[in-house]
Amino acid sequence: MANRRNGRNSQNGRRPRHRRRPFWENWSDEELLELRICDLDVRIEGTALEDRIERLYEELEMRGLSFRPHFWVSDDWFSPDGVPGIAVPFYLLHPRLVRLERKQMLEVEGGNRSWCMKILRHEAGHAICTAYRLHFRRRWREIFGKYTEPYPEFYSPKPYSKSFVVHLDPWYAQSHPAEDFAETFAVWLQPRSRWRTQYQGWPAMKKLRYVDELMAEIRQQKPAVVCKAHIDPARSIRKTLWEYYEEKRRRYRVGPQDFFDRELLRLFSQTPGRGHRVSAASFLRSMRPELRRVVAHWTDQYQYTIDQVLTEMIERCRELKLYVNRPVKDVKRDVFVMVTAQTMNYLHSGNHRFAL
Repeated sequence: MANRRNGRNSQNGRRPRHRRRPFWENWSDEELLELRICDLDVRIEGTALEDRIERLYEELEMRGLSFRPHFWVSDDWFSPDGVPGIAVPFYLLHPRLVRLERKQMLEVEGGNRSWCMKILRHEAGHAICTAYRLHFRRRWREIFGKYTEPYPEFYSPKPYSKSFVVHLDPWYAQSHPAEDFAETFAVWLQPRSRWRTQYQGWPAMKKLRYVDELMAEIRQQKPAVVCKAHIDPARSIRKTLWEYYEEKRRRYRVGPQDFFDRELLRLFSQTPGRGHRVSAASFLRSMRPELRRVVAHWTDQYQYTIDQVLTEMIERCRELKLYVNRPVKDVKRDVFVMVTAQTMNYLHSGNHRFAL
């Protein structure tokens, strides 16, 4: 997942018995947001992430691959051009930072074991591509496309396409040839992966077979690129956490949602119901956490983006002075359907774009 390009130091030493507690551990959110990333001084050693990195190494070994990417701490997941290693985000390295990330962005990318391992396999795909200069091969370019193609700021996926594997959300393989390879590698690497049956009949099978052949070829070869550089390490990032989250939220912000008006007017009324005056805005606010979680799960969208859509809906309900005048159970059901349908309409029409 990359764009520096593509988002560990080798963790083979003995884990320290006691981790030093950071001075900011009990700070309030307001205090923590004023702190610079370079002052966090977080490390991979002794964390759950270290165990997951070791698990990745085991998976590479199970596939007979001698390659081991190095890791370091930065502000995002990425594997940079020319460096066969992987940067990991600082917020995964302490529970206090995990809580702040979740509060600021509503979810934590790679925050649980399954999600984290998916990302690690994906980034390992970028790293092994760099290490063995795979993208310079003519066959690689024929299968995946031009590696040097510029990354788009946004991409519009085609959810029903069978030309790409489905691994990271939302249809990330479709965003760029480098991501297509990394996603295909991740599906191939996953233990007990049933890719031969799962993708039978898909055009994407050609990519998986190519990766299988390619890995058999390079299995015990020494990498052509052995650079151990750390790109944009956390220790050199001088922006504050407040600045970091402002930039991150801006990246996933959505535009005006006037297209909701017709559906909102169908679901709600501009006349209050008899005996009570429950506004549509307050009703949606009460549903917000559940809506955000369920619709994000159904549509494979980021919770933060869903929340921005809900913010626009609530604002439109307020401006249109809408009320609930039907049974709450019926309205709640229709709201779930409306938000999900509108999101999927965007996805399938190609009008909805995902930030990279």
